Amino acid sequence: MSLDTSQTETRRERLTAHEALQRLEHERASRLTQLRAIDEARADAEEQVMSTQKDTIQRVLAEVEAAFARVQDGSYGICRSCTRPIPVERLEILPYTALCVPCQRNSASQPLFQPPSPTLPRG
Repeated sequence: MSLDTSQTETRRERLTAHEALQRLEHERASRLTQLRAIDEARADAEEQVMSTQKDTIQRVLAEVEAAFARVQDGSYGICRSCTRPIPVERLEILPYTALCVPCQRNSASQPLFQPPSPTLPRG
């Protein structure tokens, strides 16, 4: 009896919408729990650390919400930059990602602020 490898390969190429929604629901619940824990933290906790953690969690939560929208519009699992499919292994680890690894590396290597190039006077 042989295994149908084409079905297995197809399964590994993309997460189903159901799988994506389950993973995103889990991420959302985790981040909301973290936010509640921060809000309930002792008053003597270092304000700067708590504020930084809260900002990070809120940023990730916004990325999770954006991923829900991509599931709805059919663009989930497609890299926002190069438009190639994001490998299912990456989506299993980081279900809210909008970029494939190479595009993520490229965006991380770009400076956040690029001053305008000086223009030379025409003369």
